[in-house]
Amino acid sequence: VFEGDERWRALPVPEGDRYAWDAGSTYVARPPFFEGLSAEPAAVRDIRGARVLAVLGDSVTTDHISPAGSIPAWSPAGQWLQEQGVGPLEFNSYGARRGHHEVMMRGTFGNIRLRNSLTDKEGPYTAHQPSGEVMFLYDAAMRYVAEEVPLLLLAGAEYGSGSSRDWAAKGTTLLGVRAVLAVSYERIHRSNLVGMGVLPLQFLAGEDAASLGLTGRETYDIEGLADGIVPRQTITVRVTDAAGGGAPGGQRTIQAICRLDGPIELDHYRQGGILPAVLRRLAKD
Repeated sequence: VFEGDERWRALPVPEGDRYAWDAGSTYVARPPFFEGLSAEPAAVRDIRGARVLAVLGDSVTTDHISPAGSIPAWSPAGQWLQEQGVGPLEFNSYGARRGHHEVMMRGTFGNIRLRNSLTDKEGPYTAHQPSGEVMFLYDAAMRYVAEEVPLLLLAGAEYGSGSSRDWAAKGTTLLGVRAVLAVSYERIHRSNLVGMGVLPLQFLAGEDAASLGLTGRETYDIEGLADGIVPRQTITVRVTDAAGGGAPGGQRTIQAICRLDGPIELDHYRQGGILPAVLRRLAKD
């Protein structure tokens, strides 16, 4: 049982104590979560000039955020696979390719039934700000990354409900999302966001994006993070409305609850997520 038959023993086995990544694989790739990791975490900073990647409603599930089903040929993930020489009949599913971040980050918010209030188009689309250009959500996120603009998500109640999917949080952070502001969260997804270094914020009771007149076309400053935060602290969010008619946009402030719910989550957020925290701990040991 432990030795296997001749065919099993004849399989080539790489030597060494480190996994030999296959650069040509479209199923498994070295993830980027540790790139540029320093021995000590950088100081926590306020989030300045954030743009909204999507304005989402109630009961957005992890399947909306990170679908596990088939990969459409027209989608960013499908286009990338075809660029690698993979034909549509060989796409398999997002679930089967969850070991490759290039596929999974392109599939984040890739559900064909996603409703994002920034655009009338159903599916994985958004409107880049301030240009207003409608494009794939992934393409907009990469454009913001190139522009060095941090990203925010606005969401309704029960954000992240449904089955627990680690890629719903991993994909979110790889798109450059620094914070989510929601009415409420599914417990595990909120914890997973913290584990990936994304700040979960919650509207005050009785408030949501609509009641506060937030359209997603504003810019956002999340203040007070650099001063040190405590679990469930009230955070000030400064909103600069979209400029119109050549005039600068007006400013206002709203309050939100910081949903870092305990000292361990505070430490994980300060470290940039649970993966950097664990690696730094192992390096010290």
